[in-house]
Amino acid sequence: MGLDRNTKIFILGALLLSLFLATFISPFASPFPTGLERVAEDQGFLEKGEEWSAWKLAPIPDYAMPGLGEGALATGVAGLVGTLAVFAIGYAIALFIKPKSKS
Repeated sequence: MGLDRNTKIFILGALLLSLFLATFISPFASPFPTGLERVAEDQGFLEKGEEWSAWKLAPIPDYAMPGLGEGALATGVAGLVGTLAVFAIGYAIALFIKPKSKS
């Protein structure tokens, strides 16, 4: 039992919208720290988090694609790659946990 046409259209539309936002809108996000990063900065322990080795091992550190500098292109490509990666992982998980069809 596969997905109906409307569900496929919805998934494709959601993916395309996500790719558009991640690629073309994310470069306009505020460069200033927000949320937990701002609290860490205000409380004086931001540097401790930046020393952690996981940041050094991240495939796309600080929301900028390595090798493309730190501009809008690097952020847009990072958003594109990240969105595709999350979609692929989610799709793989959905295939794995999908109930077996009764034949």
